[in-house]
Amino acid sequence: MTTRPIRRRAALAGAALLPFAAPFPLAAAPADRPLRILLGFPAGAGPDLLGRLLAEGMREGWPAGILVDNRPGAGGLIAAQEVAKASPADGGTVLLGEVGQLAMAPSTYARLPYDPARDFTAVAALASVDFALVVPPGLPGTDLDAYLDWGRRQPALYMGTFGAGSPGHFAAAMLGAAAGLTVEPVHFRATADAVSALLNGNVQGMFGSIAVVAPHVQAGRMRALAMTGPERSPLLPGVPTMAELGRPALSVSAWFGLVAPAAVPAPMVAEIEAAVLRAMAAPALRMRLQEAGFRPSPAGGREFAALIRAETARWAQVVRETGFRAIE
Repeated sequence: MTTRPIRRRAALAGAALLPFAAPFPLAAAPADRPLRILLGFPAGAGPDLLGRLLAEGMREGWPAGILVDNRPGAGGLIAAQEVAKASPADGGTVLLGEVGQLAMAPSTYARLPYDPARDFTAVAALASVDFALVVPPGLPGTDLDAYLDWGRRQPALYMGTFGAGSPGHFAAAMLGAAAGLTVEPVHFRATADAVSALLNGNVQGMFGSIAVVAPHVQAGRMRALAMTGPERSPLLPGVPTMAELGRPALSVSAWFGLVAPAAVPAPMVAEIEAAVLRAMAAPALRMRLQEAGFRPSPAGGREFAALIRAETARWAQVVRETGFRAIE
């Protein structure tokens, strides 16, 4: 492995969600209190779109109203900390969390302001987003093997990421380890900045979410070599998966779900879970999520808790193997 030690922040990543758990429990009566869904990312970002589509789908079954509240910053840690410390009295605040906040952060931060295992109760899994390895169209090679052969002949392969410790960062490090490349990560504050750098030819590749990179690929502004999910994306059906190309270890996805403060009473958690799963079962909502680049994978709280535990162990191993130094 020739990737260099990785430093600084964490965001999201992960694996395919568990199957939709059906039948799901039904709430005894309509919700009689407002529900606030806290997001650690800005308006217009992928998680924000997911949260607002979910809220729209839940409103009929939650007459007291649903508020989507953005608290961006620190890779989602600010929002996670706020929910962890929220009053559990009415169960009225939940976090729309992702793999970075709930499974990666324990390994990427030396002093995390919350403990995902201790401070949260899993409510429901929602969906996941896969990534595509994209490169500038002018680089040699039209497929993954040709790109990797070219990369091995370079002193270093400069890969853009949307933050140190993010899924794109670890995916680039994993690619370098698997293919014998010297990968030099180039970190940007936001996904849009990393995309701009690739479009301008300032980096030689990146792992970007399907929803973000698909329009650029379709317009010929960048070339997609492989998908990191378990199946091909309907947005880029001609792009093979890493597993199809003989590299199943490079399957990386970012998953999302709702968690509540740990002390929220179980009946209240079950009421939110039931409302979420009813909304996610609607074909219209699932179609809108798919059109936005998400892979709907709803599951109940028990299944989501198992996913978080498994992913925490998985990413702890990945972090160790990449030489990442925990952020103070």
